[in-house]
Amino acid sequence: MSDEKQNKISGFKKLFNQYRIVVISEDTFEDKFHFTLSRVAVILASVLSITIIATTTYFIISYSPIKEFIPGYPSSKMRIEAISNAIKIDSITLKIEKQQRYLHAIKSALSGNIKAEEISTLAIDNTQKLFENPIKTSEEDSILRLIVAEEDKYNIISDNEDKPLFILFTPAKGIVSEKFNIDEKHFAVDIALKENTPIKSVAEGTVIFSEWTAETGYVIILEHPYGLLSVYKHNASLSKQQGESVEAGEVIASAGNTGEFSTGFHLHFELWAEGYPLDPEKFIDFSR
Repeated sequence: MSDEKQNKISGFKKLFNQYRIVVISEDTFEDKFHFTLSRVAVILASVLSITIIATTTYFIISYSPIKEFIPGYPSSKMRIEAISNAIKIDSITLKIEKQQRYLHAIKSALSGNIKAEEISTLAIDNTQKLFENPIKTSEEDSILRLIVAEEDKYNIISDNEDKPLFILFTPAKGIVSEKFNIDEKHFAVDIALKENTPIKSVAEGTVIFSEWTAETGYVIILEHPYGLLSVYKHNASLSKQQGESVEAGEVIASAGNTGEFSTGFHLHFELWAEGYPLDPEKFIDFSR
């Protein structure tokens, strides 16, 4: 066996050698206290002590107010403010998205620039659910409801019992010369009228647009309850300005033949809800 190998074995054994530690009185040299230990025991005791101290320090700092005194560590107040700010930012984001959808609807109503494939039957059905009552009924009650619905087929009724009936007023009585047609991107009905026939608001609301445009002449757009927009184009003149409030049946314009796209005296009438165009004839009888 080589000397180097013997030295390694000897060094390893020394780790387990027992040592006696004695405490002696300085005056009498009497043994007061003694104990034995090895180098391995000292190493294990040191490691255990360091582990206990580190664990205790971690829990004291993590679960006590002391942690707030550590530079860079957020305080409770800062965390509460951060959560509050996150909620506010989320709320603002939702409001911005809603406003963007609203502006998109107005832009589409003005320009008529909306893709036909975006207006699926499902989308229109979902929009009409704003004005329908989905309550399940018996067969007898359903028959009665059909009779009443036939009598009031041109009324829009809120599905919330706490809200009053919401009825659309006829903007002008006349013959529908061109119907609502998604495939041809005609998101309105054209009503043939005599020159300067009074045009009336279909419901109470606020004027959000009242200007001249080259393509559609004098245009007025009203915002109504329940996310509804009504659009009136090719007018001879406008009676209301942007920002004014109107009542249902109130005169807002007079029929004309203005704008490059006009082909005669008529009213180009559009109805929009949640960014989707609706067929006005499903809600209004223009012959009455």
